[in-house]
Amino acid sequence: MVAFGKKLRESQIQEWQGYYINYKLMKKKVNRYSQQIQLRAQDRPHVLKDFSRLLDSQIEKIVLFLLEQQGLLASRLSNLRAQYDALSQHDALSQQSDGKDISEVQEAYRAVGRDLSRLLFFVEMNAIGLRKILKKFDKRCGYKFTDYYVKTRSDHPYSQLRQVFKHVGVGAVVGAISRNLAELQDLKDNHGSYISIYDQPAFSHSDPIVHSIKAAVERLSNSTNFLHFLGRHALIFPEELPTPSEEDVDDQRYHFISLLLNLANTFLYMVNTYIIVPTADHYSLTLGAAVTVCGVVIGSMAIAQVFSSVYFSAWSNRSYMRPLVFSSIILFVGNTLYALAYDLNSIQVLLIGRFFCGLGSARAVNRRYISDCVPLKLRMQASAGFVSASALGMACGPALACLFQTNFKIYKFTFNEDTLPGWFMALAWLIYVLWLWISFKEPSHQISKDLTSQESNSGKSPHMSQAKLDNKDIGQFINVAVENGSTQPLLMHSEANQPDEDEVQDCDDAEQNSEEIQKPVDSIMSAYKLLTPSVKVQLFIYFMLKYAMEILLAESSVITGYYFVWSTSSVAIFLACLGLTVLPVNIIVGNYISNIFEERQILLASEIMVCLGILLSFHILIPYSVPQYVGSALITFVSAEVLEGVNLSLLSRVMSSRLSRGTYNGGLLSTEAGTLARVVADGTITLSGYLGESMLLNITLVPALFICISSIVATCFTYNSLY
Repeated sequence: MVAFGKKLRESQIQEWQGYYINYKLMKKKVNRYSQQIQLRAQDRPHVLKDFSRLLDSQIEKIVLFLLEQQGLLASRLSNLRAQYDALSQHDALSQQSDGKDISEVQEAYRAVGRDLSRLLFFVEMNAIGLRKILKKFDKRCGYKFTDYYVKTRSDHPYSQLRQVFKHVGVGAVVGAISRNLAELQDLKDNHGSYISIYDQPAFSHSDPIVHSIKAAVERLSNSTNFLHFLGRHALIFPEELPTPSEEDVDDQRYHFISLLLNLANTFLYMVNTYIIVPTADHYSLTLGAAVTVCGVVIGSMAIAQVFSSVYFSAWSNRSYMRPLVFSSIILFVGNTLYALAYDLNSIQVLLIGRFFCGLGSARAVNRRYISDCVPLKLRMQASAGFVSASALGMACGPALACLFQTNFKIYKFTFNEDTLPGWFMALAWLIYVLWLWISFKEPSHQISKDLTSQESNSGKSPHMSQAKLDNKDIGQFINVAVENGSTQPLLMHSEANQPDEDEVQDCDDAEQNSEEIQKPVDSIMSAYKLLTPSVKVQLFIYFMLKYAMEILLAESSVITGYYFVWSTSSVAIFLACLGLTVLPVNIIVGNYISNIFEERQILLASEIMVCLGILLSFHILIPYSVPQYVGSALITFVSAEVLEGVNLSLLSRVMSSRLSRGTYNGGLLSTEAGTLARVVADGTITLSGYLGESMLLNITLVPALFICISSIVATCFTYNSLY
């Protein structure tokens, strides 16, 4: 991956070079400010004032050019509309359409669309540059300047910053192009259907340029839909500026059945996780342990997952099939031990079985396969499929437990509501590993090795060779993107690689060399050093929501049994219904709420709702009722689901691009945060059980409430940095 300063120079449109953000100048200014502060040559107010003026002037330059170009596009559309009206009148008189004239007007509209795509990419590159330079200033100068700058500029009535990050006016241009292309096609085909895109939003012209413009607008305006919102739950963090060569590699490595096997692995693992929740307390009691030991039984899987996530992530650097096969075998053994614990009358065997199940967690491999081997144009669908498989597994697990209400023996093996989840999952993993062995196609790792060898050829640095590859392919990439309706922004012109005296030094962190900046992190400490305060807060929020959800789910069988005397079937149905809310909630948030409010607003509101749900769950004075428990559980669970999608979306934008690949990637860090939350929550349940079942509910909710309030306070402190 090329450093942003270099990438910005390479992708600039030739005739617009003077209107881009002067990233090189601003970076030199930041370095100079840093030196002056260290030498105490300048005081803080002077530095902030000088840098604010520089930013204001750069943003003004971008915005005025944007408005000028929008005016030119609007003028061209007005002229084209006059031509279209003339064609319509001519066709009405002659009773037939001139296909040649219509095609010329259509092509003229497409030309406007291509120029609009160029303009959108121009704005996006500048927006990325502004975010990066603000982050760099905070890091190098030790100030929380981003909070101050965003707060004073974004809400001002004459805000120019809002024009860059929350642009207006582009929608009208997109609507004009889309509507007129659809009507021209209808006129050309002599359909006379008079269907309007405004009357029927589902009806839209399938011209590739329209799709590519809409995709670029979505990226820039931060609008979303259900597919994108759902895909964010997958913890797959994309690089900001993927290169065409990377897309070619993805196409060569992609295999649909292999992707399906990864999604099946995800589904089965989530079923495996939650299938034992309704019966874990009864199973523990049968083996002579306290009912609250169910926290350890459920949590032992999470404890093992803390370690398995790391070694599976590292293993996926070399292979995808072998870790999946190993995972399936370990899960087969773990579930068999879980089922045999009943006849052996051993709580130790039960715990070992669940620990083995945690060691078989290959979710890091599943995410890595989607990130590395699925083409960019399909990656969001694959990510959404990953989350949907997880949600379906979460709902199916308790539902299956509800069906296992039987009791019989075959030879010396007992099959009842406690052991059948283990036997069932052992059989499922056996069938899966056979399917995996027959159908999985191992992606070629030679492709990436070839690229690496080309980069290092002739003693050139990797990022410089990649830059030449990008320049060579970028023109072809643009044309293919337009023809195929690619979801990526379009580039129409590219300059040949021009040597520059500061080329090697032009990287995102001046204190490090370019090669070090481009490579993925190779240790957990290196990854931690890349975590800014905003990233740490988002990881803490993820910890909080996973803790709250685990407390709710893991202790549900004990709480409902103590207060309401629910049967295993009732608990299973309750948990299955909670799991089934995941997809509908994401549809509502993804299609509607996230298009009305900013993500940071949804984030804070969701945290407050989780806090409200926890507060309503407490048993204080009045008798505890089913409506109170179910209602508070729904508020907590649904709010946490909404919070998870928004949290991971923001996390992917504030996290360093160096964490998009490699063993210690952003997905692994998030997974570890969530897994640790589950471990702590399950441990809290077990320890609280020593105080008695009557105290369990309130004791476990107190730390959840404290963590939730802390996350709300932390969000308020970093709120402006999420703009």
